[in-house]
Amino acid sequence: MAVQRLVAITSCPTGIAHTYMAAEALSKAAAEAGIAIKVETQGSIGAENRITDEEAAQADAVIIAADTNVAEDRFAGKPIVHASTGDAIRNAAGLIAQAAQLASAAPVPAAGGGAQPAAQGDYLARISAAKEQRKSSQKGPYKHLMSGVSFMIPFVVAGGILIALSFAFGIHAYEQQGTLAAALYRIGAQSAFALFVPILSGYIAYSIADRPGLAPGMIGGLISTQVGAGFLGGIIAGFLAGYLALWLVRTIHLPRTLQGLMPVLIVPLLTSLVVGLVMIYVVGEPIKAVTTDLTTWLKGLTGGSAIVLGLILGLMMAFDMGGPVNKAAYTFAVGLLASNVYTPMAAVMAAGMVPPLGLALATVIAPRKFNAEEKEAGEAAWVLGLSFITEGAIPFAAADPFRVIPSIMTGSAITAAMSMAFGIQLRAPHGGVFVLPIPNVLTDLPLYVLSIVVGTVVTAVVVSTLKRPVAEAEPAGVLAEPAAA
Repeated sequence: MAVQRLVAITSCPTGIAHTYMAAEALSKAAAEAGIAIKVETQGSIGAENRITDEEAAQADAVIIAADTNVAEDRFAGKPIVHASTGDAIRNAAGLIAQAAQLASAAPVPAAGGGAQPAAQGDYLARISAAKEQRKSSQKGPYKHLMSGVSFMIPFVVAGGILIALSFAFGIHAYEQQGTLAAALYRIGAQSAFALFVPILSGYIAYSIADRPGLAPGMIGGLISTQVGAGFLGGIIAGFLAGYLALWLVRTIHLPRTLQGLMPVLIVPLLTSLVVGLVMIYVVGEPIKAVTTDLTTWLKGLTGGSAIVLGLILGLMMAFDMGGPVNKAAYTFAVGLLASNVYTPMAAVMAAGMVPPLGLALATVIAPRKFNAEEKEAGEAAWVLGLSFITEGAIPFAAADPFRVIPSIMTGSAITAAMSMAFGIQLRAPHGGVFVLPIPNVLTDLPLYVLSIVVGTVVTAVVVSTLKRPVAEAEPAGVLAEPAAA
């Protein structure tokens, strides 16, 4: 069967950069292969370029490039290739080829409307492999956690910046009731921040069990905040609610006339009861103790221990530039904001800004070592870096990973270590340089800027030293040869 139409969905936890970079890469690769494709992006502002039911029905195959769970009901019966957004960015052509291969191996409708097996003798093997890929890529605790994080981040960002704005009137100005500072603090801290743990828990459970898990997850997350278990307790509540709800859905069999009660009454009620009791009587106190000890330890970090934590966070932020390791470091820092621990957030944001800034600077100080496309990417990387969008470094890393990734990890590690060593605190969870001028949001602006500048310069110097002039560089793609998706 000649492949004519593909559809795809891209989605990353933050919905800011990877989502759209993956969509662009897939569109470009499909155009080069002569295949029509429509890519729906499920980003921070919702679904764009939405695939209609008719387009889904006409598609020969589907590509799901997502780091969160994506509903696939529209594509029932279609060959589906599952991958991460990072896979799509690095190896879009490979995913297009894989989708085309699956579509070619799919059953072909017969004249009478039935389905006939494809001529390829390895059809069953291919379908089996596709199912195994789907099973391994779609499931897993990390993906469920990232689904929760993707819904949580807007609450954290909006709440954090509103809290920072309230501090602009004075660090304790919000204590004066009736003032604008008090209103901003109420919206940010007492509303948005009060919701982010329940939202995280609820959507972890939703990712696992769909709608039946949502309410129990949110209830468990709220109880976690009430008993002092906080962010860590919320994660446990989300997984407990999700897997318990899923087990109940699969275990309880009611007459058809009563099936409608399962998702709205029986499963939410039983799951909420069990999760609530477990959080109150079993999990709450131990997790509260762990959270308290972690908070105390982090607040007391000085000298060498602070520098080591900074080095680790910096390396994580630069390692995959917005991927799973980067998100783990960011989520760790965000979770501590509710416990009034602000130094990791400062280190993480600074480290995340350095890779694109360092590479942008490198294109200026060593232009002979970058081609025209990289120089153009360098111009955009200035803005992306200043905005705390680490993904601005991806085009450079994809073209020359063995030189670029060690360089940016070095710069980010130095920046985060300096930030932690200086004890700099940041109360805003996102925004890059645009939130730094807000009074009281940052404890030491000059030293923070110094940390970022040093890391940026180190990155630029290291990558400029390691890279060869374009004329002497290896043939395009030698270093960037991606693994098969």
